[in-house]
Order: sequence, then structure tokens, then C-alpha cells
Amino acid sequence: MNIKETYTPIFFIGIGGIGMSAIARYFLLHGFKVGGYDRTESHITRALVAEGAEVFYDDNSDFIPEAFRSEDTYVIYTPAVPTDASVMSYYRNKGIKLYKRSQALGEITSRSKALCVAGTHGKTTTSTILACLMAETVIPSEHVGVNAFLGGISLNYNSNLLLDADASFTVAEADEYDRSFHTLHPHYAIITSTSPDHLDIYGTEEAYLEAFSHFTSLVSPKGGLVMHKHATCTPRLREGAQFYTYAKNEQADFYSNNLQFRSGELYFDFHFPGGVYREMHIGVPIEINVENATATLAVAHLCGKSEAELRLNLSSFKGVHRRFERVLSGGEGGFVLIDDYAHHPEEIAASIRSVRVLYPDSRLTAIFQPHLYSRTADFYKEFAEALSQEAQVVLLPIYPAREEPMPGITSELILEHISPNVIATSCSKSELTKTLDRFPADVYLMLGAGDIELLVPEVKEYLIQKQKKALS
Repeated sequence: MNIKETYTPIFFIGIGGIGMSAIARYFLLHGFKVGGYDRTESHITRALVAEGAEVFYDDNSDFIPEAFRSEDTYVIYTPAVPTDASVMSYYRNKGIKLYKRSQALGEITSRSKALCVAGTHGKTTTSTILACLMAETVIPSEHVGVNAFLGGISLNYNSNLLLDADASFTVAEADEYDRSFHTLHPHYAIITSTSPDHLDIYGTEEAYLEAFSHFTSLVSPKGGLVMHKHATCTPRLREGAQFYTYAKNEQADFYSNNLQFRSGELYFDFHFPGGVYREMHIGVPIEINVENATATLAVAHLCGKSEAELRLNLSSFKGVHRRFERVLSGGEGGFVLIDDYAHHPEEIAASIRSVRVLYPDSRLTAIFQPHLYSRTADFYKEFAEALSQEAQVVLLPIYPAREEPMPGITSELILEHISPNVIATSCSKSELTKTLDRFPADVYLMLGAGDIELLVPEVKEYLIQKQKKALS
């Protein structure tokens, strides 16, 4: 596969996805003609249109612009789009080869030293922290430069794409869904977690772990390395590549300890072979980010970043949109509203624990929208257990994404297994704010990877008005 300069038209099927849109922006900025289809309009697709892309939202091949009907059109698709979609069938019937998003990203990242972040969860935050550590420099003469393709919107840059013409490195998420990360060419690889997920694709936990083992075999033998949190998959490194571990509050090659919350800020000590950086300050004071930061500090340190750069850049990290993002901060006695992409039981449990650390004496209402029927079927008991951590719980209907309904699999299945000590209910999206009247709290935590984010502005306004009434 090779994206040639002569391939001026590039068409994206599923262009509104966070990863797809980053690649679309990359080609727009390099002068390619870009078009695409997505099921729904969003702020991401509107931004792409403003930057010059042609986008439509009806799965009808008649809407494909003329410029993207020629046989030299380079077509990139996401596996999240059904294989029988009309726009997919149009190109397939014309004999035009379709490439996965990961294949396009694989070629892009092969042009520099790729720093790839894989894992069941934590990879978006981890890759974004790594991009922030690598992108900024204290000493201009030591500038190493970075491109970054992120799975979320960095609040530092208000973008999921960073470009640097002089970049020596490229940060990219290595997505395990559909084995997409097997198309990448990692120089350094971080593996944050290998908790089973996407069992609709892999079938078994063993097959899931094997996919990560294969990913480690792709790391460059010329000075490459794997940075692994827990070696639950068996690494298969080529001769010349290295293996390191990282951890929080336990011994590893690179580790962090001595966590301290002071005046709403979080500090920790970062240990590396031969030294320690005391009292590192992370800009987003959430305990789950310390482990993510440990991995990125390790990789950035090995890439040559100085202590001064690491301190400054970690301290200035603002977070990622929808990754434990505080929409309302609770100032002047108001409500706290947190929007979090968490959609796996371990992620949800970590989010609730973080709320308890930051707001130990507050009442919490967790609002969760399950993502995928298959994931709910696989983990409904684990979801219920995670949500049973002293929280009031409101469940929304399952977001289907690419799936058709499965008999007997609804949010009620989770509700039935939540602890009887927890006040919990389910409701439709249209009934959410009315339902919240029965679930008063100080902190509201909105969880899920579906379209729950579209309800955040409504809940925010509901809480603002509720505070005004309380003060009047």
C-alpha cells in the first residue's frame, strides 16, 4: 500500500469518527482533495467542511460527489461502518480497493519513529499526555518535534491532530478493535491494559491477548521497545527490541509513588533506572492519570526529553475532551458535572473512585449509557458491580453503534444486578433531566462512549438553572 501524490481524491467512509477525522485533516493540510460520508452531522464533520472537505450524511451512493467517483480515488473506511452500506458497495462494485483507517495510519506513521499506545482503556489519555510531553520544548535547540493522531480532542490544542514539519516522532493510538493495530509500525509501544474487550470480534480472552502479543512483535528491532503496565500478554519481541514495565505504587522499571493531593493539585515522584524526579505535578489532578503519566514520562525520557521539559509539559496538561472532563467545576457552591468516555467496567470503576478521592463528602449520581449490545451481554454483571460503588445510578438505553439489537439484552439487565443498597433506575434520553429531579446530588458523572455527550449541554443547563433557583 502506498498513498501516492497522484491520488488527489481521498474519500473517507465514516469521516466523522475521531480517528478518521484526524487522518482526513492530515491530508487536507497536505493539499489533497478530501470527501466523506458519515451517518450523522457533528461538530467534527462541520469543522472538516469548514477546512475544505465535502461531507454528506445519507447512506446513498448517489450523493457521492463527482470528484470522488473516479477509479483513482483512494478510499479509507472504518470497520464501524456496516459492510453492506451503500457507499461501501459503490466502491466495491467498481473494483476500487478499500483501505482501513489503520492501514492509512500505518503508512503515515512508518515515515517517522512511531510512538504507539495500545490497551483496553487509557490509551486516549495516555497518547494525549505523551503528545503534550513531546510537542513542547523548553530549549529550542533540543526540539525533537512530534506529529500526533489522537483518539480524543486534546484540551491543550483543541484538536485531535498535531502536525510538525520537522517531526522526528509520531504519536498514534494503536486500536485493538478488529486487530487494526496490526497494520502499524511501532518504534516504541505502550500497552496500558489487556483486560478482555471486543469479544464480539475476538471470541475468547486468549485470542484477545494473542493479538497484543502479535502487536509486540511489530516493534522495531532497531532500538525499539515495549513499555507494558502488566505483562498479561506474552511479548514476542524481535532481536534488538527491549521490554520495560511501568506501574504506580509498586516496583517496576519505571514507577511512580508518594502521591500527594495538596490544595486541589496532585504531585508524585517519578522513578526511572538510575534516578528519580521528585514532586512531579500533573495538570489534571486525577489519580488514574498518574499511571498513564508514568508510561509517557518513561517514553519521553527515553526519547531524550529533559527533566525541565517533562516538568513543565506535564504540569500544563489540560486533559482530553470527554476523559473525566469537568464541565461544571462546582464553584461558589454549585454542582460538579463530569463527562467521561468510560465504557468498560474497569474504566467506570476508576472514574467513580476518582470522584470519591476528589469529592469525598459529596453525593454522587452516575449516569451511564451502555455501548454495544455485545459488550453489555459480556459484562453486564461487571458493569453492575462497578456502578454499585456508593453511587446513585441512572441508566440510559444501550447505544447500538454498529450492532443490531440482541434478544434480552437491555440496560435493565445491568439494573437487575446493581446492589440493592444503591438507588438506581433507567429512563429514556428524553426523560433524563426529569429523572434527575429524583436523584439530587452534588456531583453528576456522565459515562459512556455513545451519543450521551449530546445530552451534556442539556444536563449542564439543568444544573445551572437548579442552582439559580436554590439561590433565589
